[in-house]
Amino acid sequence: MARMVPYRHLADDAATIIGSTVYATMTTVDKLGRPRSRVLIAVWELDRENPVGWLATHKTPVKTAHLARNPHVSTSYWTPRQNVVTIDSVTAWVNDAETADHVWNLYRSGSPFGNGYDPGQYWTGPSDPKFHVLRLDPWRIQVLTARELADGLPYRQARLEEPLIAQT
Repeated sequence: MARMVPYRHLADDAATIIGSTVYATMTTVDKLGRPRSRVLIAVWELDRENPVGWLATHKTPVKTAHLARNPHVSTSYWTPRQNVVTIDSVTAWVNDAETADHVWNLYRSGSPFGNGYDPGQYWTGPSDPKFHVLRLDPWRIQVLTARELADGLPYRQARLEEPLIAQT
């Protein structure tokens, strides 16, 4: 059973774990409800009242089809020290130049600290037609630290307002 807490009570631990882990597993589901996971690096703005994540990515056929049918994803971070963050989000492709610049800079500076990379390794710049941005709006964030695990405590969970999904 989860311990329900306000988001601000787990934001710092989430940022520390994500910043030290960097790579996450993101899971989508196909049209038959079967999960599909991939390893990636998402950047997060966790220091906001309403946190938001961003994924710089290629629009692969599988990912695009899965998200078109069901925009919900689960992104999970785990450290060998047994610290875990899971962020369940609703996704949306974002195509404007201002957001692309913003996300490009978040990746370059690291968000949270320790997380990110130079996207110039994969794209020529934020206006590269192959550079795509996926917005991640969390509706649930769960954190469990090694200390809590050792003490037999359940994970802390914050529920945020779930974004409305545009019907197509």
